[in-house]
Amino acid sequence: MKNRRSWVGVICCSLLFIAVCLFLVINMKDALPASGDPEFGLLLFVVPGVIAGLVARRRRAIVSVIGAALAAPICYLLIHLMLSPVRSFWQEVAWLFSAIFWCGMGGLCCWFVHKIAKQRKRA
Repeated sequence: MKNRRSWVGVICCSLLFIAVCLFLVINMKDALPASGDPEFGLLLFVVPGVIAGLVARRRRAIVSVIGAALAAPICYLLIHLMLSPVRSFWQEVAWLFSAIFWCGMGGLCCWFVHKIAKQRKRA
């Protein structure tokens, strides 16, 4: 990535991803959703993706996924060092991969809105 704003987007996404992850883990410490119940807190991971997409000029979706992928191991370590894990290893990994997915969706949404606005500007 030659563009400096792309790296700023990756760093911004990583920091926000860690903040959202810790916020959700701390607030849901003893309130695990039952099997089959939706976990709407994962939708908060769209926010770091959107903000990373807004900061980066190009590669909006890639920047958000890279930032989230770099932050996920740090989140896993923080969860296990700061809090006692209440889920199994595979549940935590699946939850973090879901968070990476939603962060990437935020970057894709930002890219989509940017493309729509660019098309309207031309017309």
